[in-house]
Amino acid sequence: MRQRDSLWSRMQGGMFDVAIVGAGINGAVCAAALSARGARVLLLDRGDIGGGTSMQSSNLVWGGIKYLESLELGLVRSLCRSRNTLLSAYPTAVREVRFLATHARGFRHSLLKLWAGSWLYWLLGGGFTRRPRLLPATRLAAEEPVLDPAGLSGGFEYSDAWLPDNDARFTFGFVRDALRSGAVVLNYSEARSLQRRPDGTWSLQLRDVDGGREADCGARFLVNAAGPWADALNSGSGLATRHHHVFSRGIHLIVDRVTDHERVLAFFADDGRPFFVIPMEGRSCLGTTDTRVGAPETQVTAEDRRFVLDNVNRRLRLARPLTEREIIAERCGVRPLVVAPGGRDEARDWTHLSRRHVVESRADERRLTIFGGKLTDCLNVGEEVCALLERMGCALPHRHAAWFGEPSAQAREAFEREALAVGLTATASQWLWRRYGRDAAGLLRAIHDDPSLALPVVSGGSLLRCEVRHAAAHELVVRMEDLLRRRTSLSLVMRRETLVGSAGLRQACGELFGDEAERRWDEWLETTAPSRDT
Repeated sequence: MRQRDSLWSRMQGGMFDVAIVGAGINGAVCAAALSARGARVLLLDRGDIGGGTSMQSSNLVWGGIKYLESLELGLVRSLCRSRNTLLSAYPTAVREVRFLATHARGFRHSLLKLWAGSWLYWLLGGGFTRRPRLLPATRLAAEEPVLDPAGLSGGFEYSDAWLPDNDARFTFGFVRDALRSGAVVLNYSEARSLQRRPDGTWSLQLRDVDGGREADCGARFLVNAAGPWADALNSGSGLATRHHHVFSRGIHLIVDRVTDHERVLAFFADDGRPFFVIPMEGRSCLGTTDTRVGAPETQVTAEDRRFVLDNVNRRLRLARPLTEREIIAERCGVRPLVVAPGGRDEARDWTHLSRRHVVESRADERRLTIFGGKLTDCLNVGEEVCALLERMGCALPHRHAAWFGEPSAQAREAFEREALAVGLTATASQWLWRRYGRDAAGLLRAIHDDPSLALPVVSGGSLLRCEVRHAAAHELVVRMEDLLRRRTSLSLVMRRETLVGSAGLRQACGELFGDEAERRWDEWLETTAPSRDT
């Protein structure tokens, strides 16, 4: 908490070049890009970093193969290029993964047509990944025994990309880079008022959602990166925009793994939409749904659960059908889909709207609003916002500075050798590097000084004691959920009763919050108490 107090003090009364409201993936990449290029940046969010849509995705970094059906070839090409850049820049945090897609007899498109589509997808992606492969029905059972071959005419395999750690952790990596470049980052900090001053700059009145304190600061330019809440932020400040959002709720259920293979199983749900079984830290993530909702605040319904479980049970040969008792955790969020009034998107079936992004600029008001987008396209958002702000007069003295990517392969190999020397397993070494990059060396030094810091906090979990110490000092953890759900995936892949009963986790809570540990523990118990819609 001392880190957050220090950042709050730096913010008070300050004048920033750019204030970014919203610390999801779009706000995070903007903060990283702008601060690396010399701008003085304030990034704030009324919740936690990556606490909205950016923690509810499928963990897939994909080029949008489904947009081939609507012939959005330019969008697919752009997303594939973005995916390829992420694969190159983050070789451990973003990895190629194979998709095994099945084809049911009588589906609206033939198997050969879908296979040809996978080749077009590969070509639009510049042949960057492994080639597609056609699988006759007789091969499916051998390739993936869990698939029920009844009613299938075959399948095909193709490649996309995937986050071995969760989406919120990937988002935090950009925030960590922004902090390293001097940005002020404030989670649980609400912009109560955004006002234009006579000189054209912005006045911000902020409130600490967690502690109640208030402060003022200023900014020369404003970026609205509030994701699904961008429209409300603009309207609440009297700011008119041409674009707006509609919302689609997507949910996932996490269960014990249903296949031993580290690949994504893809098929078409009963309503014809793509449906996935995705590997997640020794578990399987099932989904997604696509339900139009009127507001960003939403939750999993009993109908959502039945839809997901029924689709999986009908397509997989399991020892016994999955029921709600097998659900370890749930993910639920909205996709903010951008539309322009009077445009062709306004008249389209909302289920066919793509996840493209639009950055709407108002030079006369020195502000930008980011609409839509998806994690795959995040680097383009960062570059586009830098270019637009520079054209509006924002000085970026280091305009060509690199702002994303992992350290070199040589640095990673040196880290892995040092990790082996202090007794870490190869698996633990890999996740420390993925999560912390150049900061991972500091965790190794801590383990060297105190080998007990290499022990897991929760038996069977992928959180080490050294990570808790690091999070307390450097990762803006305000609540237990920040650590368990966003800095790590622990609450997604471990049952709540296991976490609640863990003495190691209680000890970690004490290290994080000191005298406030009991209150923070009780707060977590209350906010994560089971309350499923029936």
